Amino acid sequence: AREQKLTDLGGVVAAAAHELGTPLATISLVAKELLRETAEGTSLREDAELLHSQADRCREILRKISTLSSQEDANITSLSIEVLLEEVASPHRQGEVRLDIELEAGSPLPVTRRNAAVLYGLGNLLENAVDFAASWVAFTARWDERTVTVSIRDDGKGFAPGILERIGEPFVSHRSAAEVASGGGLGLGLFIAKTLLERSGATLTFRNQPATG
Repeated sequence: AREQKLTDLGGVVAAAAHELGTPLATISLVAKELLRETAEGTSLREDAELLHSQADRCREILRKISTLSSQEDANITSLSIEVLLEEVASPHRQGEVRLDIELEAGSPLPVTRRNAAVLYGLGNLLENAVDFAASWVAFTARWDERTVTVSIRDDGKGFAPGILERIGEPFVSHRSAAEVASGGGLGLGLFIAKTLLERSGATLTFRNQPATG
């Protein structure tokens, strides 16, 4: 089972690298040419800088997921659902947004083998929630004898209808150029996270919370 997981994960990484490597190199080359040919302070210059920075960010995403199989190999261990949620949440507790972990079931806690693809995928989803929350994020797990359900809720503005329909695709988001340049991204990280989680056996659902008040 361990070897199969590593093989599956390696296939995702190889496919992503193959599909994205050449386009990213072309984008970087074109962006560098635009930077040389455009004047400081112009909107075209800002677009070229954004294009170049996001190509670099995409390469960094590919580099990060390419290390997942080695991380999996170095951490062959089991962990409970509570420990899994804590491990995913830990890097995102630094800012002003409150991040609460909630367990909505009794004992015994489900236990699974460490899966780097699941850790990365959940971490990416949680990072997006923290980035766009107003003040809080709830990271919740509940389970029965057959299924474990993990939910991530936040008090942000939610997704625009057009974005919600396409979420999980590598598309240019509705965020402003400033938000994207500061780390908002192009939706590629979410696309990869969704792919990794689904290949690990998960089913993902995205929706806005009902309006209150």
